[in-house]
Amino acid sequence: MTAGDTYRAVMMTMDENRSEPLLEALLDSWNRHNSVLVNLLRAIPEGGLEARAMEGSPTVAQMLTHVHHERMVSVHENAPEHAGELPAAEWAAETDASRIAEMLVESGRRVREAVKGRVEAERDLDLDFSHPVQLVPFLIFHEGYHHGQIKLALKAAGLAITDDVAGPITWDVWRARTRIAPRGDA
Repeated sequence: MTAGDTYRAVMMTMDENRSEPLLEALLDSWNRHNSVLVNLLRAIPEGGLEARAMEGSPTVAQMLTHVHHERMVSVHENAPEHAGELPAAEWAAETDASRIAEMLVESGRRVREAVKGRVEAERDLDLDFSHPVQLVPFLIFHEGYHHGQIKLALKAAGLAITDDVAGPITWDVWRARTRIAPRGDA
């Protein structure tokens, strides 16, 4: 099956009662995921960016900058026409939450544009995956791992985010029945 064949299959509607193309549903999932990650960052209590799950582990800030780095490198290697400047460090010790949010919004936008652009152009990614849409679940899986590590690090530091706080900013975003716009705010 060529990328063009797969593209046509992806663009088919989910069922006869819904007209939303699968690509748009996938990109909406990416928007939700990025919103959840930025929401998590904004919910981190004071001092939480320096928290570690255990001695020698990366800090919360370093995990978040690593996520940004992985996104930017993935786009650079697979759809360079959508790439931006690569971060200087993979595990940067950025301590400004607003700057980290800007980074996540930028890299989230670049991933979205890369996947959408390559699917609409019926082009494969340059290096990885058998189809451009596979970049999204790969990154969600990778970042979900770090999301758990971040919450563990905060808990270990005595800065746990309670379920009352986490629910609305994570699960409610994922379960919403309305489309989530790409994050443009940082």
